[in-house]
Amino acid sequence: MRVIRVMCSGRVDLDFILRAFSRGHDGVFIGGCRLNECNYTTHGNYDALGNVYLCKKILSALGINPQRLKIDFLSAADGNLLAEFSDNFIQRVKVLGPLGTEHGMGAKELQFKLAAARKMVPYVKLVERERMRVPLKSEQAYRTFFTSETFEKLFTDLIGDKLTVSQMLLLLAAKPLSTMQISEKLGLNPAEVSKHIKNSSKHRLVRYDVGSKCYALA
Repeated sequence: MRVIRVMCSGRVDLDFILRAFSRGHDGVFIGGCRLNECNYTTHGNYDALGNVYLCKKILSALGINPQRLKIDFLSAADGNLLAEFSDNFIQRVKVLGPLGTEHGMGAKELQFKLAAARKMVPYVKLVERERMRVPLKSEQAYRTFFTSETFEKLFTDLIGDKLTVSQMLLLLAAKPLSTMQISEKLGLNPAEVSKHIKNSSKHRLVRYDVGSKCYALA
């Protein structure tokens, strides 16, 4: 079991979590100070909680079981709790099995999906800061917001579609592909791929290559 130590759980960047999964780790556990007992005025443990909620949604969109990510809060004197939380999480991950087994994804497909998600981290952080900040620092407020229909819609509209586009652009970075080829590789409806191609063309991200009759990066 590999442990990465940082001073404050609020410094656990979204990319840290995705990078751990991209390196083949089957689960990620984050331990933070008890909520409302932060040693800093920033209350970074709430930022960590928000990141976990958001990352769980991203993992689910990628076809990765969000139960592979967990956060718990405890004090420096709670060594027994840390052992209990860690042991319980390890047992959970063992039941889930190796990363990617839920949907039969191989290592290459996992790496591809996680690479696409990691490319979006700066954008996701901007969206979270501007549209997904919870004004009240309470565990209940965070749970209520991140399990609400409002959050679901914001995620779908602002992140979900762009996550698909990020995967599409990664494919096209390798070689030009037709709409049908993109559809088959991403497991999407051709109509959905056409919609993303059209929008990406408007933003000059992709172009149609007449010679190969395929789409390529602009």
